[in-house]
Amino acid sequence: MKLFIAGLATETNTFAPLPTGRAAFLADYARRDGSLGRPSLSNIGLKAWREMGEADGHEVVESLSTFAQPGGITLRAVYEELRDTLLADLEAALPVDAVLLFMHGAMVAEGYDDCEGDTLVRVRALVGPKVAIGVELDLHCHLTEAIRDAADVVVIYKEYPHTDIVDRARDLYPLVIGTATGAIRPVMAVHDCRMVNMWRTTTEPVSGFVRRMEALEARDGILSVSFGHGFPWGDVAEVGARMLVVADGDEAKAASLARDLAAEIWAMRDEAATRVDTIDAALDAALASSDPRPMVLADIADNAGAGAPSDNTALLARMIERGIRGVVTGLYWDPGAVGICREAGIGATFDLRIAGKCGVTSGNPLDLRITVRGLSEAHSQGGLSGGRAQLGPSAWVEADGIHIVLTSQRQQPFAPDAFTGLGLTLDDKRLVVVKSMQHFHAAFAPIASEVRYVSAPGAVPPDYGAIPYTKRDPVYWPRVADPFARD
Repeated sequence: MKLFIAGLATETNTFAPLPTGRAAFLADYARRDGSLGRPSLSNIGLKAWREMGEADGHEVVESLSTFAQPGGITLRAVYEELRDTLLADLEAALPVDAVLLFMHGAMVAEGYDDCEGDTLVRVRALVGPKVAIGVELDLHCHLTEAIRDAADVVVIYKEYPHTDIVDRARDLYPLVIGTATGAIRPVMAVHDCRMVNMWRTTTEPVSGFVRRMEALEARDGILSVSFGHGFPWGDVAEVGARMLVVADGDEAKAASLARDLAAEIWAMRDEAATRVDTIDAALDAALASSDPRPMVLADIADNAGAGAPSDNTALLARMIERGIRGVVTGLYWDPGAVGICREAGIGATFDLRIAGKCGVTSGNPLDLRITVRGLSEAHSQGGLSGGRAQLGPSAWVEADGIHIVLTSQRQQPFAPDAFTGLGLTLDDKRLVVVKSMQHFHAAFAPIASEVRYVSAPGAVPPDYGAIPYTKRDPVYWPRVADPFARD
């Protein structure tokens, strides 16, 4: 068989002040050979598909492999160029027996609220109704009807942080091959949970729910079970949580299980909610701790991984005001400040204006007396599901016992080497403050006395009932106590 594989992905925060342009995609981009390169977020799914396809003796034809750092709305011309490149490669490869696409599910461009649905509809029009189409999505997807109608099989990551991207790619592959050969006849059922929230799979009851989904698969005609958490900061009509069940030929069975699992999600809503501290409450807890290990505080509202600028200064300013020492904090996106530090060199002490530059959600810039402690011309960190995440020229500066990491590429911290790679130590610090919502957890929790989530100002505020949607039905939890009361 001939398999066509491609990846086109980003996550769009429609409320963020940063447009997503061509350079964002070119930072992690390949055409026709991305799966042969070093592992990155754009290609790890494609690498799995190429490996499995070639091992099975199939011909593999590859198009784009690109993933842009989450940001604001993608420019129309950029999305259309990328989409049309993928479609042109597909048309040139025809006829094909199967299509496997690695996408996000929450990409929004000017004029396109559902980029994945738009692309998939066009793919379906090219290949016709009989070619198997499978797509892997991030669990923070908008699971739209256009996606479901155009694809034969959708598989969604189960873990947050996303440690299972390759595992889910490997789950999707045999389902698509089975569809192409006629061995299975997948039908998909989606149930709207009428909820907008974030579910962290590192703790109960959500971790147990993930295990339950896994246990239901590959038995009694159930091919795949996915929970699409949704991406709350996308102002689109179909934003929100949805259960997805894929069954072999039995739509009623798929719909019944999706409905039952959605009811379980609803029942755990209060227990699954994340405790979020104010800035001072989190700092008080850290100061009161007698554990010698550092406490990790997550500055969740300034998470670059959800489209925030990653230059808000509120938490940093409060630590300075309170005279807290023994702190590591980052990653602050400030290419200008990095350039000044590179010019000055390691050991230089001077006044530096830091962060607070991108807009109202960034807060005010801070003027600090700093010493440059470390520099890198090409800093990087461990990435999701393997590979390296590039941070570009970066600087470690110290301001009166607070150690700040500044980067040229906007990125959340995934692993401790985001800090230690510049020469910092963490085990002797009182506090590690990460500008991240959850992807830090897998690597930072093992070194932490405790992990706490902090609600500071930023572009990704965690008040899900107050997000100013203009396009979705306002009847959802937690905006209303019972969104099912009208049924």
